[in-house]
Amino acid sequence: WRRRMIGRLLRKRDFERTLAIAPCSRSAHFAVHHLHAWPSAAAKPLSKVAAEQLCTAHAPADDRSVDNLVSGHWLGHVLPKRHARRAVTRNLLRRQVREAMLRQQSLLAPGLWLVRLRQAFPVKDFPSANSASLRAAAAAELDQLLARAGR
Repeated sequence: WRRRMIGRLLRKRDFERTLAIAPCSRSAHFAVHHLHAWPSAAAKPLSKVAAEQLCTAHAPADDRSVDNLVSGHWLGHVLPKRHARRAVTRNLLRRQVREAMLRQQSLLAPGLWLVRLRQAFPVKDFPSANSASLRAAAAAELDQLLARAGR
């Protein structure tokens, strides 16, 4: 059994496109958005020489034509400082999101996935920014959230 790689959402327009879709699943602290699409291509301007030598006879084959279905998963996360003040907490949550995505990958449809932190974890329940209890609570909530989103 081998896990497939999960790509990362890197471009602002991919985050905007995915956030424009209503969340497919919500929990007390997180929301998950899914868009069945490929990530956008990099917008690099053609150099003057490349533009002059443009020819369709030697066009590279692109496997992302309209006939090909989306295959693969790309993950992004939005963890605002107002909900997770300490960098340690944000990093812990990033790791938990990636690990939960890997665990639930076989249940999830291909495309762009975005996990958004909607509400802060209460400091009185989790005083340490990098505690085992926060790690376990976030992992359990994310697993449940992604399992619901996969249905």
